Amino acid sequence: MTQEHQILAMPGMTVENLRAKCATCSMHQLCLPMGLDMGDMDKLDQIIGRRRKVVRGGTLFRIGDPFTNLYAIRLGHFKTYQINANGSEQVTGFQMAGELLGMDAISADRHHCSAEALEDSEVCEIPFSSLEQLLRDMPTLLRHFHRMMSQEITREQSVMLLLGNMQATQRFAAFLVNLASRYEARGYSATAFQLRMSREEIGNYLGLTIESISRLLAKFKKEGLIRVSNREIEVLNPTKLKAITAGTEVCN
Repeated sequence: MTQEHQILAMPGMTVENLRAKCATCSMHQLCLPMGLDMGDMDKLDQIIGRRRKVVRGGTLFRIGDPFTNLYAIRLGHFKTYQINANGSEQVTGFQMAGELLGMDAISADRHHCSAEALEDSEVCEIPFSSLEQLLRDMPTLLRHFHRMMSQEITREQSVMLLLGNMQATQRFAAFLVNLASRYEARGYSATAFQLRMSREEIGNYLGLTIESISRLLAKFKKEGLIRVSNREIEVLNPTKLKAITAGTEVCN
């Protein structure tokens, strides 16, 4: 009997509320811990708020908004950004299904960035006050939450290294390698994917101009590293891309 049939066999369970359960979500193994039994999954399901749709260009939260929820991305892609002293937008990250949004606000109870949908997306709202209580009662979930926070810190440090020490070619190679690995972790192709963000947004994130991004795309294409069709990217030589990122090989 499959997991879905086992859950349907539970008293009072219907197809409709089955679809809303974490256990049957294709992303639950990424945003939730492995190894929870059905009882623990039920406790988790009880605190999950509504599923919220955010249309392309829509805002999930803004800088300064009070902190109430974490958001598990179920479908789609987002970008987070801050506003510089001169009033311009600075992209701080791109997030995809299976990742959490909102952890920036835990310390100060206010969001330090804004989150905007790059395409029609859907998130699961997780009221943080309810999650805190559950974390006290479920050590497995607490360990997983600490692990996710650690990964977020590591990601921030990687971005600082990316922008501080890498040449433009390395930055763009690292960006593509990172995207490929994240798609692979979600069961998608690591060599063929679509850029959900614009070239301008990529340049903003990497500290490069849109002209530089266009030149790097053309350069990588000429070198046989990638194939490009509008926003569709096919990675032809992932080994060399990783070597360029590490600085052990140079793109001519």
